Amino acid sequence: MNDDAIKQYLEDLLPVRNKFFQGLEQFAKEHRVPIMEPTGIAAMLQMMKIQKPKQILEIGTAIGYSALRMADALPDTKVVTLEMDDIRVEQALSNIQLLGVERQIKVIKGNALNLYDEVAAHGMYDAIFIDAAKGQYIKFFEMYRELLTENGCIYTDNVLFKGLVAQTDTPNKRLASLVGKINAYNRWLMDNKRFDTVILPVGDGLAVSRKRTGVGNE
Repeated sequence: MNDDAIKQYLEDLLPVRNKFFQGLEQFAKEHRVPIMEPTGIAAMLQMMKIQKPKQILEIGTAIGYSALRMADALPDTKVVTLEMDDIRVEQALSNIQLLGVERQIKVIKGNALNLYDEVAAHGMYDAIFIDAAKGQYIKFFEMYRELLTENGCIYTDNVLFKGLVAQTDTPNKRLASLVGKINAYNRWLMDNKRFDTVILPVGDGLAVSRKRTGVGNE
């Protein structure tokens, strides 16, 4: 069966988002802002509902869509989210205010690779969601796993990158380089002895890495 047909079928089965989230999705589409695909975020939120994290770290806020979806699905959970683009930070803060969840979501502006101390000041995290610069995925993972609680999970979006990771060639050199980095990240995840990882073919590919019991970060 055609993969696109399956994807559309699964998206059609999802509950309709409220008008606020529909508005964010339309804004993202019109302004070409990358946000999680419907089936990908649905799968991640379902796993988070089972996991029940008290605090989530998100690397890559954009307009705040994923952070707001997490806050909406997990009303007792705090979300700390990182974004380096000034315009996106302003848009995210505005959207957070519109939904009235300022106390639940904390936005930190800056390059995630330079924010460790500020992020650590907010405590440990039961879940970490990586959805930022694809070429930096390994660095993000290695840096912030130090703040993951025992049995915590790290979720990574876009690990299938529109299916390009499964192709032998790519349209141009820039894409080829990026695809190579994502492929390297996926293999690095699967070989990581401190985490058990599964890659789910939902959305644009979602990796779920669970910290192995009794394994430290040293």
